[in-house]
Amino acid sequence: MIAAKITPKHLTRSAYVYIRQSTLGQVQENLESQRRQYELADQARSLGWSRVEVVDEDLGRSGSGRVVRPGFQRLVSAVCLEEVGGVFALEASRLARNNRDWYQLIDLCGLTSTLIIDAEGVYDPHHFNDRLLLGLKGTMSEWELGVMRQRSLVALREKAERGELYSTLPIGFLRTWDDRCELEPDLRIQKSIGLVFEKFEELGSIRQVLLWFRQEGVELPGVRYGPFGRGVVWKLPVYSTVHKILTNPTYAGAYAYGRTRTETAIVDGQPRRRQGIPVARDEWAVLIPEHHEGYIGWDQYRANQKRIAENAQMKRLASRGAPRRGRSLLAGLLRCRRCGRRLHVTYSGANGRVPRYGCRGAAVNHGTGSCISFGGLAADRAVEDAVLAAIQPGAIEAAIRAAEHAKADRKRDRDVLALKLEQVRYEAERARRQYDATEPENRLVAAELERRWNRALEVVAEVEREWMVFETGERQKDERIDRAALLELAEDLPGVWHDPQCDMRLKKRIVRTLIDEILVDVDDEAARIRMVVRWAGGQHAQLSVRKRRKGQHRYTTDRKVVEIVRDLAAMLPDGQIARILNRLGLKTGRNNSWIASRVISLRHYHGIPVYDPVACKREGLLTLEEAAASLDVSPSVVRRLLQKGILLGRQVVPYAPWTIQAADLDDPAVQEYVGRVHAGRKAPRTPDPDQVTIDPADT
Repeated sequence: MIAAKITPKHLTRSAYVYIRQSTLGQVQENLESQRRQYELADQARSLGWSRVEVVDEDLGRSGSGRVVRPGFQRLVSAVCLEEVGGVFALEASRLARNNRDWYQLIDLCGLTSTLIIDAEGVYDPHHFNDRLLLGLKGTMSEWELGVMRQRSLVALREKAERGELYSTLPIGFLRTWDDRCELEPDLRIQKSIGLVFEKFEELGSIRQVLLWFRQEGVELPGVRYGPFGRGVVWKLPVYSTVHKILTNPTYAGAYAYGRTRTETAIVDGQPRRRQGIPVARDEWAVLIPEHHEGYIGWDQYRANQKRIAENAQMKRLASRGAPRRGRSLLAGLLRCRRCGRRLHVTYSGANGRVPRYGCRGAAVNHGTGSCISFGGLAADRAVEDAVLAAIQPGAIEAAIRAAEHAKADRKRDRDVLALKLEQVRYEAERARRQYDATEPENRLVAAELERRWNRALEVVAEVEREWMVFETGERQKDERIDRAALLELAEDLPGVWHDPQCDMRLKKRIVRTLIDEILVDVDDEAARIRMVVRWAGGQHAQLSVRKRRKGQHRYTTDRKVVEIVRDLAAMLPDGQIARILNRLGLKTGRNNSWIASRVISLRHYHGIPVYDPVACKREGLLTLEEAAASLDVSPSVVRRLLQKGILLGRQVVPYAPWTIQAADLDDPAVQEYVGRVHAGRKAPRTPDPDQVTIDPADT
C-alpha cells in the first residue's frame, strides 16, 4: 500500500521533514521527542528519497496559530512550487494545532500531488478517504490542544483563587516551600522599598520620587537571574522601577491574579499577540487583600493609585495633573460651570509668570468658541486667603509635627545608609575569608580572589566617605533647625506662604488636600468671577472676585488718577502735576511715586494733550495769581472772593491751582468788593446763618 502511493514522480522531488516542539522547555528537556523527529530523515531515505530537507526553524514555537512559524511558511511555499514529494512529521499535531493551517496544507498538497507521511502511514490528500482521515487527525489535534489548555487554565484559576499561584515575586518578597509569600529578611531591602512609599507620600509624584533618589544617590534593589538562580543587584532607579513598586498590589499585602491580558490581532494577514495589556482593578480575576504582610496597607495603596491616576496629564476627564512648578495655584482644580470641562492654564507676562485660566475643551474638540477665560492672579489670591484662613488655627501644631517629621526623615536616611555600610563591610569580610581559604600555591585562584577583595575594600572606603559626609551634614542640619524659629514662622503663616522661596508644588499639594475642585463661571456684565469651592470635607463655599475688563491688568493706573491728570494737564505742566499727585498720596499702577516722565507716559497712553499756555489764554482761563494781577489786588483777596462765593472758580483737587474765567472778573459784585478794597475800607462781612442776633422789634 505504501509503495503504491509513493510513485517515481514523488521521488523526483524533495522530502521535507518538519520538526517542531511547542516550548523552549520541551526543546531543552524532551530530547527523546527531538531524536524521534530527526530520525524521520532516515525513514525518508529508506523510502527512496535522495534529497531530504529538514525544517527545524519552529523548535520552541506553538502550533496553535497564534505565533508566526517561519519553518511552516517555508514548507508551504515549497509545496506551492511543487518542490515537495512528501511531508514527513511525527504526527499531525507537529504540523499544526489549528484547522486553519492544517486544511491549508492539505488543500495545497492535494493540488500539487504531495504526500503527507507520519508514523502511522502514508496519506495522499488527493484521495477522498485519505483526505477524510487527515481531516479527522487535524480536528482531533486541535481538540486535544483545547482540552489541555482548558485543564491548565482551570487548574491555574483554582490555585490562584487560593492565593498560591506565583510566577515570579517582586523584589522584597520571597516564596516559601509551602507557596506562601513572605517579606525579604534583608533589612536593607526592606528599608529601601519602604522609603519609596514614604517619599511618594511626601512628594506626591513618581517623577519627584525618582529625582529624589537619584539626587541623593540612594540605590534600590533589583532582581538578577544567573546560573545560581535569583540574585539581588543594587543600582540607582529608573522611572519604571519606581512605577512598578508603587503600582504592584503585592507590596500592599494583596494577592492579585489577572492584572494583564493577552490579545491576538491580525497584522498583515498574520496573527500577532500582544501581552501585558493592563486590566482595570475591578476586572481582575482574583484579588485577595490582606493575603500576606506588606509594606503598606490596602487603603494606602488605593489612595496611591488614585493620586497616580490624577497626576496623568490629559488622560482622564477628571484628571488634575501632578503639582508642578508653574505659578498657577489652581491648575487642575478649576472646572467650567457651563460645560463641565477642566480649565486649561496658559502663562503670559515678561517672564511667563502670569497665569490665565480658560475653558478650551469645546474649541479643541468641536471647533466652537471657548466658554470662559479670565486672569488667574485675582482668583488665586482669593483662594489663598480662604485656605490660609482654614489652616491658620492649626499652623503651630503643623510646625511641631514638621519638626518631628524632619527628625524622623533624617533618622530614616541614616538607617538606610548604615545598612548599606554594614552590607559592603560584610561583602569585604566574605571576600577576605575566601582569599584566606585558598592555598597560596594556587596563584591563579588566589590572584583573582585578591582582586575581588581589593575591590570590596574600595567599595567600603567609598561608602565610609559617604557616611562621613552624611554625618557632617546632619550636624549642620541640627544646628540650623530651631524649634522656636518654626513656631515663630507658624505664627506668621501668610508671610511664609508668600515667601518667594516657598515651593509652589508644596503650596499646590496643600490646596489640593483641602479642596476637591472649584466650579467657576464668569459674569461679564458685572465683571465678576463666581467660584463655588468644594472642600474636601464636603462643605461648599462661594467666592466672588472682581474681573478686570478688557485692557485692564494688575498694573493699570487707577481711573480716578487718570481723570485727575486729564483735568490738571489743561492748566499745569507735567512736573507740577507729578508734585500734586504725590502730595495727594496717589501712586502709579506699579505702586511707584510720580515723576514728570511717568506723567508723560500716562498722557501718551490715554491720549491726553500736553499743557498749552497759549490755549489757556485763548479760552480766557486765569490762575489765582493772574486774576489778582488783573484786579490789582493781592492773591489773598481773590482767595476770599472764592471762599465767599462772590467769584466763581474751580479747583480740581486739593493742592491744585484755581482756574477762573476772565469774564467772571467783570461781575458787579466782584467789582464792588474790589472797589472797597481799593478805597481802604473793610470788605462787608458775609452774614453767618448760625450767628444768633437780637432783633429790636422783638423786644
